Amino acid sequence: MPGSRPFVSLATDFGAAYTGICAGVVYSIAPAATVLVLSDEITPYAVAEGAMLLRQALPYLPVGVHVGIVDPGVGTRRRPVAVETGRGDVLVGPDNGLLLPAAEALGGAVRAHLLENPAYRLPGVSASFHGRDVFSPAAAHLATGVDVADLGAPAEPVPLDVPAPVIVGGAAGEAALTAPILYTDRFGSLILNAGPGDLDTAFGPLKHGTPLELSHPGRAGRPNRITFEATFGDVAPGEALLWVDSSGQLGLAVNQGSAADRFGLREPSAVTLRLAG
Repeated sequence: MPGSRPFVSLATDFGAAYTGICAGVVYSIAPAATVLVLSDEITPYAVAEGAMLLRQALPYLPVGVHVGIVDPGVGTRRRPVAVETGRGDVLVGPDNGLLLPAAEALGGAVRAHLLENPAYRLPGVSASFHGRDVFSPAAAHLATGVDVADLGAPAEPVPLDVPAPVIVGGAAGEAALTAPILYTDRFGSLILNAGPGDLDTAFGPLKHGTPLELSHPGRAGRPNRITFEATFGDVAPGEALLWVDSSGQLGLAVNQGSAADRFGLREPSAVTLRLAG
């Protein structure tokens, strides 16, 4: 790692105590490292949410070793992996799609290796706490200068398994954008697997204030009316909107409220947007 003091970050769905244990393992192996707990509040088991947090956050952190742990398959045949990026960071975590979006945001995955070498694990590896026993020790050793290739065999990281948006062209009344919900943030906003480019492809450039119809595939009833806006305060409190969030994804929100509660939706549902008639 460049610089005189290595940098390690941790992002988990563990909560504070178990994440603190992971930080302690890093410090015990790499006492000179700066260790940042980026988050211990990822929704449990929400791999896509964790992947989007890492993708959004890591470009703003120093070059370093970044541990991401959302690991519903812990103890199974899923692989532990370290991914070196074009920027020079190394991402450490389960090979379940969690790491690759962030690697792509950091210059792409240059090489990846499995965490197999027992020299870079704790002496006893439990079946259910690989954050402590496998990922944190590997990250700490990487921060002290161990090469990624020393950890184990080369690997091809697994991509994040999320459906792509579906765009239907045609006349104004027929054009539609269907996008899966990636995750629900702590305010109840629904972040979609679609960006402003998908919106433009479906409908052409939209001005803020454009009314849209929101429907939920598989649900009967009249579509909900929302508007495309720049930010929450562009609609009255309690009103719904579509906006581009700070990570560049489209999102559904309610000003000072919860879109998840308003529409009764959570991931992995999908929504369809059309221009309002």
